Amino acid sequence: MNRLTIAIPSKGRLKENAEAWLQGCGFRLSQSGGERSYVAALKGLPEADILLLSAREIAEGLLSGRLHLGVTGEDLLHEISPDLDREAAVIRRLGFGHARAVVAVPQAWLDVSTMSDLESAAAQFRDRHGRAMRVATKYLNLTRRFFASRSVGNYRLVESAGATEAAPAAGTADLIVDITTTGATLAANDLRILEDGVILESEAALVGSLGAPWDAGTLATLRKLLDSVEARARGQRLKRLQAGADIPRELASRMGLTGVAGMTAYCRQADMAQAARELCHAGLGPVSISDVEFVHEAENGIFATFVEKF
Repeated sequence: MNRLTIAIPSKGRLKENAEAWLQGCGFRLSQSGGERSYVAALKGLPEADILLLSAREIAEGLLSGRLHLGVTGEDLLHEISPDLDREAAVIRRLGFGHARAVVAVPQAWLDVSTMSDLESAAAQFRDRHGRAMRVATKYLNLTRRFFASRSVGNYRLVESAGATEAAPAAGTADLIVDITTTGATLAANDLRILEDGVILESEAALVGSLGAPWDAGTLATLRKLLDSVEARARGQRLKRLQAGADIPRELASRMGLTGVAGMTAYCRQADMAQAARELCHAGLGPVSISDVEFVHEAENGIFATFVEKF
């Protein structure tokens, strides 16, 4: 049987956040060769091989089927794959690594506020300057597909090897397509995002390859990982209620409580105060409320959804 191969980012904030997320789910990362090693292990998941790679290498490995599972940015997956749904599946978005791929133009382009304006300006630009507009970007495929969907022609892509946002000021491009989080760097370089120029919203995600060599062993290891991932997610959403007497199931059902067992039940965090009041009014007080780290259930929706894609 194959071993499950998981890749996470090798450095920077993405690595730190991915490592913290895994530890929160009960799996501590250890690098066998020290901080410079690109091979690691997850305590609690010895059945998996862990690789530390760049976010782009992870995306490429998932799409080619060399990796079973990985943490990477959705922007890279969409950039590399023209048909992502056939090659990989986002299992869970992780809530960090947020960014937007955007079209940004110089502040001085007062008459260009939308992609439609850009389409009109492109023809005028060629007539005036005798050349097509130059668009600097690291996201060549995303840019081509987005511009085509907005009927923008008369442009030439300039592949960016450095700070893309500096290209217009340096005279190497006229506008850009780039990733931004706050937009502050764009503004500092006298650029602004077009009103409808957000190509996609991206964040780091746990992604499964649809072309990897899955078998009973790798799927069993994936289920073990995802059981803890889902249990941790439930634990973050729920609070444990401890009543002073057994909670009738009819009352629990009416209140939307789950996991009822004697005097104990679970409710959504947003509903905890109201649930405690209702139980007290029903004569079941006192009611205590406590945090819960993991809530395991027999079913695992994200695992089932992923397997259905094969």
